[in-house]
Amino acid sequence: MKGEISVRHVRYFLALAEAGSFSRAAAQLGISQPSLSLQISALEKQTGLRLVERSRRGVSLTPEGRALQARALDVAAALRALADTADTLRTGMAGQVRLGSTPTIGPYLLPGLVRRLHAEHPDAQLVLRDADPRDLGALLVQGRLDVALAQLPMDVRGVSVTRLFREPLMLAMAHEHRLARNDSVTRADLAGVDVLALSPRYALHAQIAALAHEAGAHLRAEYEGTSLDALRQMVAMNMGVTFLPMLYVRSEIAAPRGDVAVRPFEGGRFVRSVGLVWRAGTGRSGALQRLVDVARATVRQDCDGLVIAE
Repeated sequence: MKGEISVRHVRYFLALAEAGSFSRAAAQLGISQPSLSLQISALEKQTGLRLVERSRRGVSLTPEGRALQARALDVAAALRALADTADTLRTGMAGQVRLGSTPTIGPYLLPGLVRRLHAEHPDAQLVLRDADPRDLGALLVQGRLDVALAQLPMDVRGVSVTRLFREPLMLAMAHEHRLARNDSVTRADLAGVDVLALSPRYALHAQIAALAHEAGAHLRAEYEGTSLDALRQMVAMNMGVTFLPMLYVRSEIAAPRGDVAVRPFEGGRFVRSVGLVWRAGTGRSGALQRLVDVARATVRQDCDGLVIAE
């Protein structure tokens, strides 16, 4: 290599790669476009590589640029971890924690967690992001999230996991469905029944698909739901039955009679596991442990009798 790559070079290069435009990247960085162009040219000179292709449509990375971007993301994540470690050592929970969650969990647990976190650690800044599990895993690996609240296990390598609770999955059906006459439902009752599930991007899909196969039920793949609300609406039209998490049922299905009937399944033993996941060895382990403590307190106090705390 012809020269030394600076932190500024890494930051500017990643901003350009994400923005796809010198003008947009320069605006995001708060510098002039010529200054950014000069820094990128200097980086290309120092590496001896052509990293970007310039055209009227914008900027795209060369194969060498894409390879360098992958390593630059690692460097940026390491620098954030270094800064986070300093924050943790200095103030404990102070600073910013980027928390991602899946839409099947976050809306029903995070409001209480955020309130409790603010009360106990007023200097903490929790930045929330909603995404499906596959995207959460990618964001964690890229260092764009510090921690994820998700159904376990997550198919991501190099992470630490703390289980928070096990949540019963309730069987939902139309009020006119034959199973609505039961006070509770067993696996044997599902034989021959049409079952709906979320798309395979969600961990719930694999769990429900496995159960449907074991019980002799029919998983209707052509009607995969894009959300728990979509599943509930299809069930209300008697297109099949589905499984809904207990916290969702409490929040979204009015008692005593909502738009669907909900029954306990297998005595509440059919559950999903929920926890917090973060990169192994992250510099935020101290702050994240405090987040775990707040999350556990939230589960104990806000979800008592609904889920099984770990």
